[in-house]
Amino acid sequence: MDQKNLLFAVLISLAVLVGFQYLYEKPRQERAAQQAAQQQAAQQSATPATPAAPGTPSVPGVSAPQLSAQAPIHLDPTALRAARQEVLKSSPRIRIKTPRLHGSIALKGARFDDLTLADYHETVDPSSPEIALLAPVGAPKAYFTEFGWTAPASANVPVPDADTVWKADGETLTPQTPVTLTWDNGQGLRFSRTITIDENFMFSIAQKIENMGTAPVTLYPYALTSRWETPETAGFYILHEGPLTVLNDSLKEYSYSDLRDEKQIKGESSVGGWIGITDKYWMVALVPDKAQKKLEARLSYRQEGGADKYQADYVGLDAQTVAPGASIETKSLMFAGAKQVRLLDRYAEEYGIEKFDRAIVFRWLYFLAKPLFYGLSYIYDLTGNFGIAILVLVVFVKILFFPLANKSYRSMSRMKVLQPEMAKIKERIGDDRQKMHQEVMAMYKREKINPASGCLPVIVQIPVFFCLYEVLYVTIEMRHAPFFGWIKDLSAPDPTTIFNLFGLIPFTPPHFLMIGAWPLIMGVTMFLQQKLNPQPADPVQAKIFMFLPIIFTVMLASFPAGLVIYWAWNNILSIGQQWIIMRQVEREKARGKKT
Repeated sequence: MDQKNLLFAVLISLAVLVGFQYLYEKPRQERAAQQAAQQQAAQQSATPATPAAPGTPSVPGVSAPQLSAQAPIHLDPTALRAARQEVLKSSPRIRIKTPRLHGSIALKGARFDDLTLADYHETVDPSSPEIALLAPVGAPKAYFTEFGWTAPASANVPVPDADTVWKADGETLTPQTPVTLTWDNGQGLRFSRTITIDENFMFSIAQKIENMGTAPVTLYPYALTSRWETPETAGFYILHEGPLTVLNDSLKEYSYSDLRDEKQIKGESSVGGWIGITDKYWMVALVPDKAQKKLEARLSYRQEGGADKYQADYVGLDAQTVAPGASIETKSLMFAGAKQVRLLDRYAEEYGIEKFDRAIVFRWLYFLAKPLFYGLSYIYDLTGNFGIAILVLVVFVKILFFPLANKSYRSMSRMKVLQPEMAKIKERIGDDRQKMHQEVMAMYKREKINPASGCLPVIVQIPVFFCLYEVLYVTIEMRHAPFFGWIKDLSAPDPTTIFNLFGLIPFTPPHFLMIGAWPLIMGVTMFLQQKLNPQPADPVQAKIFMFLPIIFTVMLASFPAGLVIYWAWNNILSIGQQWIIMRQVEREKARGKKT
């Protein structure tokens, strides 16, 4: 029974790990082929769909993009950046310069369509290009946001649109210098837009309308973020990438394929909320004015000119009427940047944004994964290295479960000491399995050994293991976090492999042969730990246990290096603890004490 319980626990762990890694992963090759057929580059001009105002029967028409006949379907990163720069030069712009963001705002349409993240790079090399979050229409992978006003269908009121050229009172937007854009519609309405930004990733947009005419005007505020071309996604169930909404304090996530199938998804809110599009590490989110007690949010998809277009937008349903000689103002927020846990928590509290922290997906074990992240972050603040923080975390976990593990290891050590007795029972009884089982259980009862306790250390650590997997995989704080030596990114697999002698042979093996040094260390420690455990009496079970370290080594080779380091270090501490207990049990047995 002791071996069956232990085998059951290990096999469950193995099944969960395999299922988690492979069964939830979508067929990447099929998705990549589909995206390659759909994606187009270098759109020259188009207008996003403006959210319809209440009473408007349909969304205004959208002009189809004209594709450049000479533009290739696929561009390498250098060509993408060059195409982007060419488009940026074609229109007047306000520069964005903050400690964490670089980019510009187009004066035509007042679009946020050029944004790079100053402290995040494409590779671990700090000299590599900055991560590009937003891109202008006309460049590959256009991605932008707009704010504005829409009028009822029956009203003939000129409002600023994608072709409006605004005037600016400054040249550069910084945390210390906000910028105000103005435009006059020629019929008595003066529109102004004051844009401010903090030291991180939050923009504040204050839109004001002054009525210098003789008749009242009713308008509705809206905002949108539009993404052209389907981005490459990881496809893991553990992670959400795509549109999401928080309406009436309810978070809803949609994949790009969901939106392609549904075409349009609408929702209304009476308590604020927010909408956006998220990537693994980055997000663009629109937060309406808290004064808007009711709004309609919409996610939509359309395909034009061979390109997929995804849009998240909202329109305030509370009419904004401007009397002659009066003015109105609405304030909105836009988050565009990295999804840092502490920063999102701070924004959620500072601005009262419901469930803003849930943009980082921790799934079912949220209540455990988030405290685990904060624990790691606290240790990191003390040590300056997330790898060391993981090692220290393992020590705390071992201390937390020490009484349980100690009892388990003591029981297993007693069983190992009793193996000669078991061999005698087997020799005396022969092949009568039922009688042998009765004799063994009687011996366990006499020696006060619980055979089921052997699997407890494995079972209790499964939630911690998966929570750490989530933390390593979904939090940007772990991205490009180095350890020591060859581990430059704890969130990525070990980059070395035994099949080229860890880089000594100039040969790059295929992905499935990338079995690095840390997975091998983990496999060796697992093998040594098995040697300390009582060997199964059943030869079939013995063979299964012999192959488990090899299976785990191959499987964990594709996991984040930080997780493999966690597992290996945990094995090492367990070996030490188990060895000490085993020596104690052997001494007690030698002194003739009842154990």
